Amino acid sequence: MKTLNLAVIGKDVSKSDSPAIHKFIAENTGNRINYKSVSVPENQFELKIDGLLKEYDGFNITIPYKISVIPHLKTISGDALVFGAVNTVDTHTKSGYNTDGLGFSLMLKTNGVEVQGKTALVLGAGGAGRSVAKKLADAGAVVSIYDKNYETCLAVADEFEGVIPIEKISVRPYYLVVNATGIGMHSTEGVSPADEELLKLCSVALDLIYVPAKSRFLEIAESLGKKIINGAAMLFYQAYYSECIYFGTEPDETQAKELFKKYTEKNL
Repeated sequence: MKTLNLAVIGKDVSKSDSPAIHKFIAENTGNRINYKSVSVPENQFELKIDGLLKEYDGFNITIPYKISVIPHLKTISGDALVFGAVNTVDTHTKSGYNTDGLGFSLMLKTNGVEVQGKTALVLGAGGAGRSVAKKLADAGAVVSIYDKNYETCLAVADEFEGVIPIEKISVRPYYLVVNATGIGMHSTEGVSPADEELLKLCSVALDLIYVPAKSRFLEIAESLGKKIINGAAMLFYQAYYSECIYFGTEPDETQAKELFKKYTEKNL
C-alpha cells in the first residue's frame, strides 16, 4: 500500500490539530500517511505554492490561503465552487475541494440537531459564516445572518437564497444560534458574541471554536440549560471527508461518527 505524503498549509499551523487527527483517521481506516504542518508567511506563499503542489500528494489549506490557492489549481468543484474557497487539494489532478460544509452538516446530524423549518441566527458573515449559512438554508432553516460589517451580510444574502441579512441583533427566539465570528478564542477568550438575553431564548448554541472546549458563549448557554456544541466535531469530520478524497473512498457517516467518538475518548 502506498504511503501518501500530506500536509496542512497555512500562515501559522504550528499548533494545528490536523496532523494528529489525520494520522488517527488513517491508522483506523487502514491507510498510511505522512502528515506535516507547513507554515508559510504571507509574503512567501506565491513563491512556494507551486513547489508544495509538487512535493505533496495532497494537502489541507487553511487561513489565509483558502482563496489564494485557487489560481494555482486546474479545477475546483462542489462546495469549493459554491463558497469560492478551498480547504482540500489533490495535487495529482490539481483539484480543489471544500469539506467544511460537509463537516458542519454531519456535526449537526450526529448531535441530533434538525433545522428544517426552524430559525437560525449565524453570527459572523466571513468564510465560516457563509458556509454555515448556506448549509443551514439548504437544510430548510430560516437563516438570519449578522456581522459588524452589514455589507458582508448583504453580500451573503444576495448570493444564497433563504439567508436574511440583519443590521442589528434583536432579542428574539431562535432555535439555533451559531458563533462563526472567532470571538472567544485567542485574545478574546472569555468574551461572548451574544449575551444572556439572546441565548436564553434559543434551544441550541453552537460555537465553531474548539479551543477552548467551552467558550464563554457556550458557558452562558449551558448555564441557561441549553444544548451546546463546540467545533471539534466539525474539524474532525472535515478532515475525514478530506481523507476520503485523498484515497478515493466513499464517505460513510456511521464510520465517521464512530471514529470521532474513538478519537475523543482517546484524547480526553
